[in-house]
Amino acid sequence: MKHLIALIFAVLLCIGPARVIAQESSSQPSRGDDLLLKDFRPQSMLKHIRSTDLQRARFPVIDVHTHFGLRQRSSQQALDEFVDVMDRHRIAVCISLDEKLGASFGDHAKFLWKAYPNRFAVFAQIDWRGEAAVDKPAEWACNQAGFARQVTEQLRQARNRGACGVKIFKQFGLWYKNADGSLIRIDDTRWDPIWQACGQLGLPIIIHTADPAAFFLPIDKRNERYEELSRHPDWSFYGDEFPSRDELLAARNRIIERHPDTTFIGAHVANNPEDLQTVGDWLDQYPNLYVEPASRIAELGRQPYTAREFMLEHQDRILFGTDGPWPELRLTYYWRFFETFDEYFPYSEKQPPPQGLWQIYGIGLPDEVLRKIYFENAIKLIPGLREKYERAIAQQK
Repeated sequence: MKHLIALIFAVLLCIGPARVIAQESSSQPSRGDDLLLKDFRPQSMLKHIRSTDLQRARFPVIDVHTHFGLRQRSSQQALDEFVDVMDRHRIAVCISLDEKLGASFGDHAKFLWKAYPNRFAVFAQIDWRGEAAVDKPAEWACNQAGFARQVTEQLRQARNRGACGVKIFKQFGLWYKNADGSLIRIDDTRWDPIWQACGQLGLPIIIHTADPAAFFLPIDKRNERYEELSRHPDWSFYGDEFPSRDELLAARNRIIERHPDTTFIGAHVANNPEDLQTVGDWLDQYPNLYVEPASRIAELGRQPYTAREFMLEHQDRILFGTDGPWPELRLTYYWRFFETFDEYFPYSEKQPPPQGLWQIYGIGLPDEVLRKIYFENAIKLIPGLREKYERAIAQQK
């Protein structure tokens, strides 16, 4: 019996520690083997770095790239609330790119101008498809005789009714089709009368061509936007069904060169912020080309030395844009990017960040350059803005 009791005691001694070890092991943090990329939320360990609490722009701003129709869906409450945001952040005027040429022209402008005639201007969009079905490109408006002439007349009417520019979306070159189903080329000579009319009417064209460079690459382990594209695979333009990014940008540049009397604004830093040297070459080559940084401080802010040199060198050719209306927190990141030398801060309020898993640095532009980018260049370039701007900042004081 004594031997049996001793044996049982020995067994219990062995089991006890094993049970404790198992419990301790189960409470240990995961090594990350089962962590999904979509759940990765790294917390920076940097301490005592520059961080400036900026709640408004240094000077009253003109935002040349906003979408109040697309983002707010004609909500008067949302508009009123954002005008309060504009006041707090010293945004004097926003240009909404969501007006439309044709029979419905004026609906969006009327909505914006009813209560805030001095706070908003509008660019108009060309309706390439009309009322035809998506899958019947032969019936689209742009493939009918006289389309360019019709648009030219619509532009004249829009100019007389207060439009101050034209917006071209990225679908032009990536989605809009010819009658035979092939993609329309950006530099198709059928549209030359439209670009020429814009020049004659003094209407700048803000044109979004292509998309980030990573969107034209395979969605694989080498793609720096893999996480974003895995959430939005429809944003990928990799494959034979699409023109290459270089082809799209070259076609856009050919129409800029063909129409030196027409002003073009390359949206999103001419959609090539990953290669500012090339954008600078374009600005040197085409005196009628300007750029704006809407939704691209993520790209600019991760190359702060290069971005600062670019902005200083081309300060007369850069406008300010955000792609908003955005939440207030994102606006503060724009002010920090342009006005401070803050280090390693977010570019967006979203988690995960929407355009790359990185953070950005400020470029601390001098006041004379900030004035040009924030409002002076836009006033010189876009008709009717000076009067709105002056009345808007008078109202804000």
